[in-house]
Parts: sequence; C-alpha cells; structure tokens
Amino acid sequence: MDLITASEAPAAIGPYSHAVVRNGLAYCSGALPLDPESMTLVEGIEAQSEQVLKNMAAVLSASGSSLAQVVKTTIFLANMADFPVVNGIYAEAFGDHKPARSTVQVAALPLGASIEIECIAEVE
Repeated sequence: MDLITASEAPAAIGPYSHAVVRNGLAYCSGALPLDPESMTLVEGIEAQSEQVLKNMAAVLSASGSSLAQVVKTTIFLANMADFPVVNGIYAEAFGDHKPARSTVQVAALPLGASIEIECIAEVE
C-alpha cells in the first residue's frame, strides 16, 4: 500500500493522505475547491467545480493515474440546485470517458465549500 501526497494539490486539512494506492487502484480522498497556493476556497460554483477537478487531477497524477482512468466518483454538493452547472463542467473535464458516479446533497462541507469530489481510479 502506498500513501500519496500530491505536491501540486492543496495540503490535506486533516490526518489523511491525498490517496492510497493498493492492488492497482488509487482511492482518492475528497478534493475540495482550494487554491493550492493560498489554501483558500475559490469563489462561485463554476470556479469551485473547475478547481476541484484540477485538484483531483493533481492527486491522480501523483498516484500514477489520470481522469481517463477514473472508474467511480462521488460528488458531494451543499446545494443540489448547483447540479446542472457541476454536471456540465464535469462532463467537459471527462469528455467521452464516463465513469460510474453518485451525486448527493450534504448538510455541509469542510471550510464552507459548495462541492467535494472523491474518486477511485486504475493505476498503470
């Protein structure tokens, strides 16, 4: 088992690894819409969705994987009304690749974020 810390992603805000790689799979912790340099939330659901996917891609890269190798995602939204915007940005990021996905509304997310995404991906 390999514990992954991605230098291009925001630092973990708790006692966890960005990802754990085991048996050819990367289990990625939830990515938040933090700017990796300032460690502050970006503003607005569009910017937050884009930043989450950038941060997730950085963790996947550090794990030896990529968005194209994602097999399952879970999207956590503070407001399900944001789903159409998030869905469009998500579809753009993944292109023709369509991993399995769940989307749920939650009561709150860390640091007041509007979105968080976790994933499982194959590792080369």
